[in-house]
Amino acid sequence: MTTYTVLIILSGLVIFSYLFDLVASKTKLPSVLLLLLSGIGLRLLVDELKLHTYNFLEILPTLGTVGLILIVFEGSLELKYAKEKNKVIKGAFLSALSILVVTVAAITFIIYQITGKDLYLCFVNAIPFSVISSAIAIPSAAGMHKHGREFIIYESSFSDILGVILFNFAISNRSITPSSFGQLGLNTALILILSVVACITLLYLMGRIKHHIKFFLIISILILVYAVGQSFHLSALVLILSFGLFLNNADAIKHAWFRSVFIYKNLANDLTQLYQLSAETAFIIRTFFFVIFGFTMDIYALDDANIIINGLIILMSIYIIRFAYLYFFKRDNFLPEAFVSPRGLISILLYYNLPQDLKLAQIGTPFLFMVVLGSSLVMSLGLMLSRRKSSSEDSA
Repeated sequence: MTTYTVLIILSGLVIFSYLFDLVASKTKLPSVLLLLLSGIGLRLLVDELKLHTYNFLEILPTLGTVGLILIVFEGSLELKYAKEKNKVIKGAFLSALSILVVTVAAITFIIYQITGKDLYLCFVNAIPFSVISSAIAIPSAAGMHKHGREFIIYESSFSDILGVILFNFAISNRSITPSSFGQLGLNTALILILSVVACITLLYLMGRIKHHIKFFLIISILILVYAVGQSFHLSALVLILSFGLFLNNADAIKHAWFRSVFIYKNLANDLTQLYQLSAETAFIIRTFFFVIFGFTMDIYALDDANIIINGLIILMSIYIIRFAYLYFFKRDNFLPEAFVSPRGLISILLYYNLPQDLKLAQIGTPFLFMVVLGSSLVMSLGLMLSRRKSSSEDSA
């Protein structure tokens, strides 16, 4: 394959991804779903032509991590804090925490019934299937009403953060002791301190850097701090969410010293450019990640009826728990938010970060693919039905 052929394929994928986004904005069909299908189509074509390809599994976790950082950062840059939003933030946090805990318990039980393995192994394998993917949920919520969109951004970001905390805690503590919770508390305190220091330092740098290359430097430092935090098993997504919120709300801080040191003339313009850059970079990373994930899937493994049946059982448990929680605790306009519970980038990353000795053979990548694909389809149908219902009510 020549250099020019590779360039044609890469640029073609970006163009198609852009068209998929346009289709998604009109139909509520997630562009991620179309990207996955494109990856599968490319794999079938490559197999048919018997072409030699690179082992893309080696770069998939790195691509996914960068994409996750940028998507959470982009979403947090949209959020403007106000006291009246405390209810939304609290509700989103409780929703993310409660649904995560109950879903992990339910899926642990399902995996135990499927495999009969040790409960601890079932538990750690259940976590990747229990976390809402902000990488899919945030872009999919773009067409929702303002309060619903904010709820989804907060909830999916909290779900990612809590899921990573639970995952790190589970794989680091095969036996739970009082010191385990002490270590968790220490790690949480450390990441909060790191977040405060990083937020203030990065905002200060933004106001002082005069070089024309500024925003990629800020994003690179952000990714560096995230990687260092994750290396020490700290839930560094807290840092990403905090930095985006801090930047977008820094001008609301009225303290005279703070404003004189950190608030500068072009801050609003810089935030616009930073948001645009992070959004476009996230778009590129997301495009290649989901195409590669689809490309690396062995779709022939989906011929196994057990995978399909068990995948459908997990999907049912995910949505029964979500609908029940939002119906009883968020009765006001709980639709279409109840449908927005996709599994995607974060689930894939957590699965690939599971130590090999903790992975269960019966719960492999085809199983993961089934749940990712199925949750995206359910979300798509739910959003489309909700949109039609809303349109018919408006015209009545």
